[in-house]
Amino acid sequence: MSKNESTIDIVNRNLAKRYRSEKRFRWYGIASVLFGLTCVVVLFTDIIGKGYKGFLSTEIYLSVDLNAQDLGLTDLERKDVYLMADFEGQIKRSLYQELNITDRRDKRAASALISSGASYSLRDTLKANPELLNTMQGFWLLADDDVDTWFKSRSADGKEAFTGRLSEQQLTWLNGLLDKQALRTSFNTTFFTSGDSREPEMAGILGAAAGSFFTVLVTLLLSFPIGVSAAVYLEEYAPKNRWTDLIEVNINNLAAVPSIIFGLLGLAIFINFFEMPRSIPLVGGLVLTLMTLPTIIISSRAAIKAVPPSIREAALGLGASKMQVVLHHVLPLAMPGMLTGTIIGMAQALGETAPLLMIGMVAFVVDVPGGIMDAATALPVQIYLWADSPERAFVEKTSAAIMVLLGFLFLMNTLAVLLRRKLERRW
Repeated sequence: MSKNESTIDIVNRNLAKRYRSEKRFRWYGIASVLFGLTCVVVLFTDIIGKGYKGFLSTEIYLSVDLNAQDLGLTDLERKDVYLMADFEGQIKRSLYQELNITDRRDKRAASALISSGASYSLRDTLKANPELLNTMQGFWLLADDDVDTWFKSRSADGKEAFTGRLSEQQLTWLNGLLDKQALRTSFNTTFFTSGDSREPEMAGILGAAAGSFFTVLVTLLLSFPIGVSAAVYLEEYAPKNRWTDLIEVNINNLAAVPSIIFGLLGLAIFINFFEMPRSIPLVGGLVLTLMTLPTIIISSRAAIKAVPPSIREAALGLGASKMQVVLHHVLPLAMPGMLTGTIIGMAQALGETAPLLMIGMVAFVVDVPGGIMDAATALPVQIYLWADSPERAFVEKTSAAIMVLLGFLFLMNTLAVLLRRKLERRW
């Protein structure tokens, strides 16, 4: 401090320095937020850029002769007549005729252009419309995954495309079909109406979505009443001593335990000790219940604490019992916060993979589960399986399934926010 410098000058200099520091700190915060948003935008752009094609499928137009004798549909009274019919052979013969193929080797190469699922769709169409029998009909049939990848990867001028395992002869046939406008992409309904498959063009998420639904349903039915009951006891009835303090500390610690630990616990208790079957939504729901209970208990206790003591005192003053105070006054007022915590816990459970891997829900399951005791997988595990597949066509399936899962999580979190805003009371 110089002799000529006054106190007000020193104060102004320090204030200016502090204002500059606060301004820098504010810009650091803005930069951090922008960096985070940029990362989110890049992530979603990459997922959507790869995944939107998973909602499309490539189809080939063929005129198929539905001659009953050629198909083997001679005895229509039999229940399994359509299962025994040779739809695949008839489709191949129509393809050979369309491409003018007579050589045996060329026939083998040409048949690889059509998906094995095309015969199933043709069978279902003819079964639903038996009047088409003994007629010549045109059908858009599902193409093989290599054709699907090639067709979707074509550039605007049609010159650059990922050929993969397609030969030069197959590419010539495909370009000929393209010139005839016999190739197209359409909305992939199979992705939403079928289970998993080793063929990428036939794989869907219905089985995994059903498995996730049953698993989350079991989790909700168990974790919500148990979590709310535990929160009510700890807040309203439990004495304040070292034992309840120990319980509270352990509940808070369990909320931070890695999810795979709960998977190991479920493997040891439910499968090894109780000998429950692996890969079923019931065991998955029990494991996820253990994982989400701490979250529900903590959020429910916070909601109960937010209820003003005057509500309890007024109810007691009017002659209500302790149980009536809790059931008629505290719980209804705390329910919005409890529901919000429960929905967030369910969203967390929906996106979990590690615990389900430990209890065998990573199995390849084709059939759609019909209950909590049927073999099933879950949507996050299905994404894991597809991401680990060497087939290139599963890349877009993986991204499309991630988009569906993110959509569910976004809806659940949005529901939690809207529910809290609508039901919340400010004291």
